Order: sequence, then C-alpha cells, then structure tokens
Amino acid sequence: MATPYGIKLAVHLITNHFGTLVAKVCDNLLRRGPLTLQQVIRYTELTPQQVKNSLLILIQHNCVQAFTLESQGGFGDGPKANTQYLALFSNILHRMRFPKFLEIVSRELDQECKELLEGLLQNGRLTLVQMVERAKSKRKDGCREDAVREGLTKLLAAHFVERCPAPEPLVPEQVKVETTSKKRGTKSAKINEESETIEQRVLAAAGPMEAQRFSMITNTEFDVNGETSTDDSPSLIVGEKRKRDSLELDRESTAEEGEVVLWRANFEEFLRRLRHMACIENVRASLDDGAVKVLKAKLDATRGLEKKVKTEKSDLKKIIESAQNDEVESIVLKRYGRDAYRIFRLLSKNGRLVETDKISDTTFVEKKDAPKILYKMWKDEYLHMEKLVLAPNRNILLWKVNKRPLWEHVLDEMFHAALNLSLRAAYEWDKEKEVINPLEAMTKEERLKQKNIRILLDSSLLKLDDAIMLFHNF
Repeated sequence: MATPYGIKLAVHLITNHFGTLVAKVCDNLLRRGPLTLQQVIRYTELTPQQVKNSLLILIQHNCVQAFTLESQGGFGDGPKANTQYLALFSNILHRMRFPKFLEIVSRELDQECKELLEGLLQNGRLTLVQMVERAKSKRKDGCREDAVREGLTKLLAAHFVERCPAPEPLVPEQVKVETTSKKRGTKSAKINEESETIEQRVLAAAGPMEAQRFSMITNTEFDVNGETSTDDSPSLIVGEKRKRDSLELDRESTAEEGEVVLWRANFEEFLRRLRHMACIENVRASLDDGAVKVLKAKLDATRGLEKKVKTEKSDLKKIIESAQNDEVESIVLKRYGRDAYRIFRLLSKNGRLVETDKISDTTFVEKKDAPKILYKMWKDEYLHMEKLVLAPNRNILLWKVNKRPLWEHVLDEMFHAALNLSLRAAYEWDKEKEVINPLEAMTKEERLKQKNIRILLDSSLLKLDDAIMLFHNF
C-alpha cells in the first residue's frame, strides 16, 4: 500500500538516483494513479521532451509500466484505446534492497552471477549482447561470451532473472458485474470485494507466459541446422549449446532476425527468499532448531508453488501474522512502557471491544493509570475507542485493536522513519563530498567517525527495511 510517507520515500529514492525532473514525473504518477502522456505534461508543467525522457528512464529501470487501456466508445463508435503510464510503488522501494539481492546471489551462486545481477540492477534492463559487452569492459583480461551465458543460465534456473514484460500490453476496461445473492451467495460477494486492482491487471497482462519467463531460447530461434528449437529449459548445459551461442548473439543484435530479448532482475523471487528467511528466523526465535528444519524442508519442497498449495500458504501467513504482532507489540513496549504493552497485548489477542475497568483488572494496571494509557494510545491511533451511553450521566468507554488500519498506520510510521534515515545518510554523504580544500580536509579521527556514522545509518536503514517488508511485501 502506498501510504503518504511511503510516497515521499519513493520520490526521495527516485530523486537520489535520477534527479528532480524524473522524480517530479514519478511523484505525479504515484499520487494521481495512471496518467496519459498529455496528462503528465499538464500536471508536471514540464516540456513534452522532458516528460518523455523521464518516462523512458522510469520504464528502463522497472519503476513505471506503460499499458493501453481499451474502453467502450460512444453510441455507434468502436472501442477506444489510449496509452497510460502506471508507477510501480513496490518496485521503486526495491531499490533500497539491491544490497540484499546481491547478497542472496553471492551466497547461493558465484561471483560471475553476482556481477551479472549487479549490471541488471544498475541498468534496469539489458540484452545478452549488452551483458557480454559490460562484462568485457569491466575485466582487463576480457570475458568469454559463453561464461556470461552460463552465468545468465544459472540466474534463470534459480529464477533470479526473468524476461522483461511486454512494453505496452492491452488491458480491457474492467466491467463490474452485479450478481444476486440468491444465485451466487457469499462466495461471489467475497470475489467482488477482492477484485483485482488496476496494477494487478496491468502486470498480469504484461507478464510473459510462464514457459518463456525463465527461458533462454525464444520459440522463433533456430539451431545451427536451421531447424526450429523447442527446448525452453533454462538449465541447458552451456557446452551442448556452444555452436548455437554465436548464432543467437548475432540475431539479438539485429532486429530483422527476430525479437530482442531484454532481461531484468526478478524481484518476486528475491522477496520469496527474504520472506522465507523471515519466517525461519521467527520460528527459530519462538520454537527450536527442530521446527526450523521442518519448515526449511517444507519451503524447499514447495518452491514456486506457494500460490497453489493452500496449506503451505496458510502456514506462512500464520507465521507472518505472528511476526507482525510481535513487531507492533515491541513498538508499544518501547514507546509506551510495560503497562501499555500488557494492555495492548490483551486487546490484540481478545479481538473485540473491552471496557476500561475490565482491562485494568485483567492486566493488573492501576485503575487511575489505565484510562491515561488507553487514551494516549488511542490518540496515537494505536487503539480504537467507542463510547457506550448507559444513562444520561453514565458512559462506558470500550477499547479494541483494529489490526488492518493499525498495520497501515505502523507501516506509514516506518516509511517516515526510513525517509528520515535516508535523508540523514544523504546529508552525511554530501558533507563528506564538500571537503575539497586540502586545508579543510578532515583528520583521520574525523574521517573514521564519519565512516562509522554512515555505516550505522546504512545498517539501521536495512534493518528498518526488514520491518517494512514484513508489513508491505510479505
């Protein structure tokens, strides 16, 4: 969910990486939703060329997805279609997580794969030819083309890299279908409530078929004998395809021979790995190593099937919910104290309205202190309050934890904290770069202190991002 401070954090990240003009375009897309080119130009008051260049940069770095929205025309007219641009909020936030993604690949694969992924993260999207050229430019002794292909094959087999989505998919206008409860019952009502968002529909339309998503070879590619190749496996041995490599590389460089395949990092897979790591750590903290081994075995056995296997999805959901509860309870403990922690924990587990006196009796909090604590947490939007009028001069206050709005509030607070940390880190970095005059240069102790501050800020931001993912991505 794109909360107010979440949008500010996303715009700050884009400003740091691409400048103020690109950030201005991104800000309008995040706040206003999908826009046409003319609408972006009007809202940003930038020149058409500036807007086009900004959109190209955002698309190249997977922060914006273009799509064609097909809508019904007027009486006697055919369908109308216009190109719109959608900001991908989650993808923008992933830019904070690039070090985590690289660490995962470094731990599971090899240095060659890490360098290939680093190139994709820095450039957004690359063809195989561009990957080879980049690898050659970074090494004095050169780089073999088959080594790059082998590294890409490993990344595809692990699902760390995927084909880029369609540049401008056609998305039909969503038609709301009303169904009577007599015919459909509660099941259809639930489906209507959970209808797909425009972002989900666009991404679903743009995504390549699963058979092609992690495939090195396109359906139109040919082998050395001129016969059509039907092998789509990403795990083909490089040695068996060496004769085919040069032919495929040559064809990638010329549009006349076939489509140019663009590759990018697969954020979905990295989030899956990070989600599993978070679940394992949560189980380790609450249970024992035996439970951790069982969970690891389950996760390995159901890789890529979490959306299909309901039991495993339910198990992960319970673990994540437990971790979310623990995180919020720790915030309450640090911010409001032990008595507030006991009160909040009671209301969170209870799940219904509880009157003030009963809260005080159950948690052993002094009756004079309980209303003050409850009111303070309510004022900070951590509790929901209702007033029950029993008589003209007698009211009872009832308290409850509404998790959905509270989780969104907590997430927005985390985004705010991440923004402040990022701004402070940028300030420290700029302050260090300002020291140009040798006479003004910092001493060794000052440089060490400056370095330690930046390390502390970076580590704090990475740790805070773990909590953000818990509420936003998992």
